Amino acid sequence: MAVAHRVVYIAHIATQAMGSPVASRGGIALAQSIRRAIDLIRRSAEHPLSLTEAADVLGVHKSTALRILQTLESARFVRRTGAGTYVLGSGLIELSELALGSMDLRQFAAAHLRALQRETSHTVHLAQLTGDEIIYIDKVDSPAFDAVKLPSRVGRAVSIYASAVGKTILAYLPSEERDRLLSPVVFERFTDTTFADHESLDAELVRIRELGWATDNGEHDAYVMCVAAPIRDSRGQVIAAASITAIEVIANLDQLKSNLPRLLETANQISCELGYTPPSAPSPDDPEDGRSIDE
Repeated sequence: MAVAHRVVYIAHIATQAMGSPVASRGGIALAQSIRRAIDLIRRSAEHPLSLTEAADVLGVHKSTALRILQTLESARFVRRTGAGTYVLGSGLIELSELALGSMDLRQFAAAHLRALQRETSHTVHLAQLTGDEIIYIDKVDSPAFDAVKLPSRVGRAVSIYASAVGKTILAYLPSEERDRLLSPVVFERFTDTTFADHESLDAELVRIRELGWATDNGEHDAYVMCVAAPIRDSRGQVIAAASITAIEVIANLDQLKSNLPRLLETANQISCELGYTPPSAPSPDDPEDGRSIDE
């Protein structure tokens, strides 16, 4: 059942239980019922909620409060404990996960990606882990590529191990998830710079985590250079990557790396749009002050 339908359904049951039909009280009664149900759920998240307290919150008799709690329990918004109290249920957690998953990353990122393209003059990509694949979900082309088009396109899967965006996302996945995604992969050496075995790829992923960004030195297509940075969601998990790409005759890898500060800033801006809060900047006296982009 959709989130909105669940809330209205719960409010409708609560309204009926209170003996205040929506037909007679209109929108005010429905709004009050929703507010009371929300308040009840919030209280259950703060501490175990007794039936007496629930009745006080709702301003109804215990029997009526019990019917409302049972309705919320059926939707897994609250859970009855062995002690007879009510605590927050898994339903709201599941709904929050759905909400996070349904956020339109492309919409949040669009303006930032286009600004990055204008400032760097290079093609900008946005890739996201979708199921078992890493997919391009946005691309802002550079006018410099009118004569030579990059092979990438929105909706196309990218090489999970021979691309900057692929390696960036892989680097930050839990090891079990990373192993699962790589288990069906048949490593192929596309060019002389491809990381074509687990050992060399693992070493590269460690380096990416240390630096906070990745490169593609012609690893899938020898003439394509790329740098990429991770994008995090509200939980701090890397769910996507943004990249700057050029063909080597336009910009070599070192030239692309000069744009890394702006790329990292863009990735951070998109992450903040998704609810991510970056850690505080290290103190000037802190020896662990990060690595140079020239390493």
